[in-house]
Amino acid sequence: MNPLAIIEKYYPKDSEAYRILVTHSRSVADKALALARSHPEMRLDLTFIEEAAMLHDIGIFLCDAPDIDCHGKAPYICHGYLGADLMREEGYPRHALVCERHTGTGLSLAMIEAQGLPVPRRDMRPVSMEEQLICFADKFYSKTKLKKEKSADKIRQSLAKYGDESVGRFNEWCKLFLGE
Repeated sequence: MNPLAIIEKYYPKDSEAYRILVTHSRSVADKALALARSHPEMRLDLTFIEEAAMLHDIGIFLCDAPDIDCHGKAPYICHGYLGADLMREEGYPRHALVCERHTGTGLSLAMIEAQGLPVPRRDMRPVSMEEQLICFADKFYSKTKLKKEKSADKIRQSLAKYGDESVGRFNEWCKLFLGE
């Protein structure tokens, strides 16, 4: 599988959205791969991690986020499940799960219902170690300050508005993947 070939089916190569997506996704993939390599005992699938990290945000073009050159109709929070739908259509159901489950630290059904989020009513939290690792690595990079890695404390501050569950899950990942 070639993630860039899939991205190029949906994003013009000369667009700002393509540049932002690929730059952000490469940063996430590199961090996820470095963390995976530091934990050989976990026996993580490095090929899958790289592919899925490169494709985790493929659905952003379907959302209304003009600051990152995305001019779709859906709210930005929908990019995960919309990207998952694309990946299923492409024949990659395992990659689709990463798309669907990477938003925040994952969206629980309780969170979706309590906040009335405009996403399907199902649990969308990362399950496999690879899903968790990519979701974790994604928190360190934004699409507006490309290549600038956030600190864990800054991430905790931004997750705090989503509640203790999100911060707690991030803290668990810090222990698991960083040994903190």
